[in-house]
Amino acid sequence: MATIITNNNRNNKNKITSQDFRRYNWYIWRFVIGCFAFFVIMILLIAFQVFGTLPSFRELENPKSDQASQVISSDNQVIGNYYVKNRTSVTYKQLSPNVINALVATEDARFYEHSGIDFQRTFSIVLYNLIGKKQGGSTITQQLALNLFSERAHNPLKRIIQKLQEWITAAKLERNYTKEEILTLYMNTVDFGAYNTFGISSASRTYFNTTPDKLTPDQAALLMGMINGPGIYSPINHPENALKRRNFVLRRMNEEGYLSDGQAEEFKAKPLGLNFKVTDHNEGMATYFRAVLKKEVQKILVDKQVLKPDGVTPYDLDRDGLKIYTTIDATMQQYAEEAQKEYMKKLQAQFNAHWKGISLYKSIPTFKSLLDKGMRRSDRYISLKLQNKSDEEIKEDFNTPAKMNIFTWHGDIDTVMKPIDSIVYNKLLLRNALMSMDPNTGYIKAWVGGTNFEHFKYDQVKMGTRQVGSTAKPFTYAVGIEEGFSPCMQVANEPITITGYGEDWTPRSSPTETVPGVITLRTALARSQNWVTAYVMNEVKPAPVADLIKKMGITSPVPAYPSICLGTFNASVFDMTGAYSAFANEGVWTEPTFLLRIEDKNGNLLYNNTPRVVQALNPEIAYVMTYMLKGVIDEGTGYRLRRDYHIMNPIGGKTGTTQDNSDGWFIGITPQLVTGVWTGCEDRDIHFRSTRLGEGANTALPIFAGYMKRVYENQKLGIKKNVDFVPPKSGVSITIDCGAYSQQQKGTNEVEKKLDF
Repeated sequence: MATIITNNNRNNKNKITSQDFRRYNWYIWRFVIGCFAFFVIMILLIAFQVFGTLPSFRELENPKSDQASQVISSDNQVIGNYYVKNRTSVTYKQLSPNVINALVATEDARFYEHSGIDFQRTFSIVLYNLIGKKQGGSTITQQLALNLFSERAHNPLKRIIQKLQEWITAAKLERNYTKEEILTLYMNTVDFGAYNTFGISSASRTYFNTTPDKLTPDQAALLMGMINGPGIYSPINHPENALKRRNFVLRRMNEEGYLSDGQAEEFKAKPLGLNFKVTDHNEGMATYFRAVLKKEVQKILVDKQVLKPDGVTPYDLDRDGLKIYTTIDATMQQYAEEAQKEYMKKLQAQFNAHWKGISLYKSIPTFKSLLDKGMRRSDRYISLKLQNKSDEEIKEDFNTPAKMNIFTWHGDIDTVMKPIDSIVYNKLLLRNALMSMDPNTGYIKAWVGGTNFEHFKYDQVKMGTRQVGSTAKPFTYAVGIEEGFSPCMQVANEPITITGYGEDWTPRSSPTETVPGVITLRTALARSQNWVTAYVMNEVKPAPVADLIKKMGITSPVPAYPSICLGTFNASVFDMTGAYSAFANEGVWTEPTFLLRIEDKNGNLLYNNTPRVVQALNPEIAYVMTYMLKGVIDEGTGYRLRRDYHIMNPIGGKTGTTQDNSDGWFIGITPQLVTGVWTGCEDRDIHFRSTRLGEGANTALPIFAGYMKRVYENQKLGIKKNVDFVPPKSGVSITIDCGAYSQQQKGTNEVEKKLDF
């Protein structure tokens, strides 16, 4: 019996009394209240910014995120961006519903129901993580807060504090923005991982070469699937992972009612369907133009002291999402680049065949020096010098085969060659530049500054100057016309020596190209005759010609010497094309213009460009010069434009070939378009050895022809084929009908004879 009582006492001791229950319950509640109080205190401390500053109301109204500045063409196409992060903002209306549906279904199904923090989801996520199923608990608004204002902390304690900061910021965002605005901000800031791709606009272009409003459900699912792991779900590096993730997003879209069962299965069966293209400053349209434009815009922002609304902070072209409106026509730019590529392939093949089997060192006395200069200017040489390598070590390095990527007109190739041989290879590559503009407005429509921006950064349209050759001859003839000469005036085509300007100067003329006898000035210009041109120069004197050249926009030095009539001075394609525009525009030189205006990301005007306008020539003289320049195409050095390319509409122009065929030029004019083309090697000492191959009619004119044929075929561009130059309203007193001119001269001679008698 005693034993039984003892056991009962033990059982009584093990029982939990109601008093004990109340005590334990109080402990639990104290723990819960303590946690809640700690949570509230933490929230208050974070709200009072003890653990770091929170975004202000102003920052929430104007969230700070690096945005690419856009280069916009005259036909409203984005032809390039300037950026640190390749991010371009879009509006909600520019987002496909497929993108919104894919995002909400995958990342935050209750997005439209919560106010920034989804507590129901948060507690369920905690339970998931406790049982080992790792899940993310951030709403879209919380993710936006992280994207806009901080970077994810790796320290667990700091991450907890950061998470609470995100909650507060998310709540503020929900109070200040509509759901549509939050979705738009999120889409503009989300990181799509590699290839410097930020925001849905950039991602759409990079992976599908499209815009966000045109994304199909499967495309949207792929991009939204990348958000949680742009590395592991990369369709480029991990296509299998990307496909599974895309199909998961499509399943979620089906579960949330955004896609029917049939639609979901149909899209799941599709391949990834990528149209992948990395956005790069070296790639895309008008690369040379964009590089020149960037420097110009940066200079304007500094010189004009263009500041942000605070009146203190300067704009950052790479971060502030400026909109730069240009005169470039995207379609015409494309045509210019196509024409260059099409013909330069053929011309380079001619050049290579021309030099095949010939020793450069024997044929070009300066070649060794050019090679040495090229080596010393190379990045490789500079890098080796910075490593304190000796000349012998550098020489050995340049003669040791190495892997490299080289440019060809059929695409870049990876190869192994000696660095010194790569310099030889590049020296023998022909370069080319083209600029096309509207002579009436001065607006530049196409700009091709070189052959490949990635390999050859130097812009040859505006930055480079080369000897202009016979393209300078019209300036001398224009002064002659102004002095009373007629295009029908006849001059003996014979040698002439001009004295009085230092050494006597006698221009040369190729025997095979010299037109014998007495010829008209129009024929002399058409056939590019040096002696008749020099005769006109001797009559009008160098100073007026030099003055006219400067008045017509040539910014490089033009000394008042007789030889400028044959183009011995240097000028850029930019200046020469602009100068010829005055002939087509009734003598009015309108400054070549490529920048229209600059706006901030909200569309506020920051800068508006107004081109300079100069009446360089009398309208009558300009019209007569168009008649002279049409002779070049109808019967002169530009005749192959008719013969080979069958461009039969009213068009004028002038070829140019400098000494030793170092530079080939062609500048063509129509009432609506003036286009200049230059071709040559990097060094003037390297060139075609025959004029037949090296003249402007062979190296430059065909590119002009290819460009114009494309332009004329596209009637939407508004460049009309059968429009001729219009005489000035005041009429033309200068006789351009050579039959009538002969009768006038005959009558004048008879009167003079009678007077002499």
